[in-house]
Amino acid sequence: MNALLNVRGVVMDDTVVPFDLWRMFIGEHPPLFYLEVLFRTLLIYSYTLGLIRWIGGRSVAQLSMTDMLLVIALGSAVGDATFYPDVPLLEAMLVITAIVLLNKGLDALAARSQTANRLIDGRAIAVVRDGCIDIAGRKAGGLSMAEIKSMLRRQGVANLGQVEIALLEEGGGVSVFGRRQAGPGLSLLPPDDLLQNLPLRIPGEPVDGQLCCTECGNRQQRANVRADEPCTNCGNRNWTTARLLTSNELNQLD
Repeated sequence: MNALLNVRGVVMDDTVVPFDLWRMFIGEHPPLFYLEVLFRTLLIYSYTLGLIRWIGGRSVAQLSMTDMLLVIALGSAVGDATFYPDVPLLEAMLVITAIVLLNKGLDALAARSQTANRLIDGRAIAVVRDGCIDIAGRKAGGLSMAEIKSMLRRQGVANLGQVEIALLEEGGGVSVFGRRQAGPGLSLLPPDDLLQNLPLRIPGEPVDGQLCCTECGNRQQRANVRADEPCTNCGNRNWTTARLLTSNELNQLD
């Protein structure tokens, strides 16, 4: 039996006709319901905007863990209330208010207690130290080598030798603290075949006597590196010549 009762006790046919344009675009609601949808959207949007302004707006790059959870929870609460006719507006506004107040309370708790702040938002993790990718930090942040290198490139870093320390922040961004004078290190630029139209084909001059791991940038004296021994930092067995960026080459990357 292809029939069911809706909330008003009216018998409805649950057979779905494929590509039924009326069902796809109009649905079963009366035309005046679309005016209600507009009213719901305006009311819920304005109410939520006022609460967000009250707790303080942040850009996406500045979102903490609690802020991200706030966005997800509000997305569901706001979306359901705008076009589901069986969702009362006062109930939706109560849910939205409770979510915002809970977020505000967690922010206040994190501001008063360092322990609570670490439990709620986490802490910054070092992913690069002294021109070398920190393996423990990489694992703690759940990042791959390629992801760390990509994040550094977006910060304008062309060579690991430029970096004193790089921190993965609580919100997911990377803070980079450069050296006063760049040292030799692993190039982060793509392969030469992707750089054929750029003036800087090979980043930096090779540094005699120093090699670096092609994965993590760990630097070693050439005499200490054997072909049958992996990198002591990450286990990779491939090495390349450590290179030093000059001031002119750094200017080309700006």
